[in-house]
Parts: sequence; structure tokens; C-alpha cells
Amino acid sequence: MLVPDSALTLARIADAPALAERSRTLIETGLPWSWVPRRVEASIRHPETNVVVARVREGIAGFGILRYGLEKAHLNLFAVDRAWRGQGIGRRLLEWLERPARVAGLARIVLEVRADNAGAHAFYQRLGYRTLERVPGYHGGREAAVRMGRAP
Repeated sequence: MLVPDSALTLARIADAPALAERSRTLIETGLPWSWVPRRVEASIRHPETNVVVARVREGIAGFGILRYGLEKAHLNLFAVDRAWRGQGIGRRLLEWLERPARVAGLARIVLEVRADNAGAHAFYQRLGYRTLERVPGYHGGREAAVRMGRAP
């Protein structure tokens, strides 16, 4: 169940700096910062991309960026702040993002997760994602990723 006093909404341009900062601290730790505010803002503006945030009284508890293609969708970024994990926010965010892919009849949703991020790997597995391949050097040429996917 989503925590009380929270809502899932599309991101606003004004959210780009906060989402970029969360990417840097929650996802890109130890890597070159690639999801800078300008890049997040471009995703918010992109017509085939949804950027959704979980808003709580204190601000943003989590977010996801999913780009929809002709045959598959790609989860570019996805994170829930540590203080809000285990409360259903991640599951709700991902379900929200997957719904348009399902309606559009896309064959697959794919994502990459750091190979050493056991918590994220387990989260996606619980939601039906399966390992497709290991991708050496995916993260800035420094770290391997595990590519995962599932039908929407």
C-alpha cells in the first residue's frame, strides 16, 4: 500500500534538478554523473517518455523514467529514497510506468541494474523481471550491469 498523503504524478520541469540529484546519490554513486538536470528535463519534455514521481509531504520519495519505443520500452532511471523503501512506492511507480507499455502492446520492458546491486535485482525479480544478459562496462566503462526484462 502506498504511504498516506502521497501521490504519483508526472514530473514537472521544476522537478528536474531534484531528480538529477537523486540519480547522482541513489543510482550513479561512484560513477560520472550523467543524468544531470538538463538531461532529466529533456526526458520530461520528450513525447515518448514518462517521468513519474511519488510525492509525499516532505517532497519526492521516488521516481522513474521510462522511454517507450516501437517494440519495447526502456526503464532509464528508477529510484526510491532509502527512507521510503519497503512501503510499496517502488512497486506502484513501476506499475504506473508499465501501464502505457501494456496498453500500447509493447513486447518487452528492459532495464539495466548495477551487477552488484542485489537489492535492486531482487526487487525487479519479485515484479517478474528476469535476467537477460550481463553487460560488462555498461556503467561508464567501469562497472558491469545486468540487463533484465519482462513482458508488460
